[in-house]
Amino acid sequence: MFGPLKKVARAFRVPTTEERELQYLSAAGDRIELEYRQREIDRGLFRRGPYGL
Repeated sequence: MFGPLKKVARAFRVPTTEERELQYLSAAGDRIELEYRQREIDRGLFRRGPYGL
């Protein structure tokens, strides 16, 4: 009964900051790019406001 409702709710769910960071790191092509992306995250790439303030 609640199955379809759960699917709709999941479709509109916004990913958490941690999920976005992990997805960003997972897309790295090699070790150098991974380290660069890790530094970006450490500098607050996903933790800033919507306009980088």
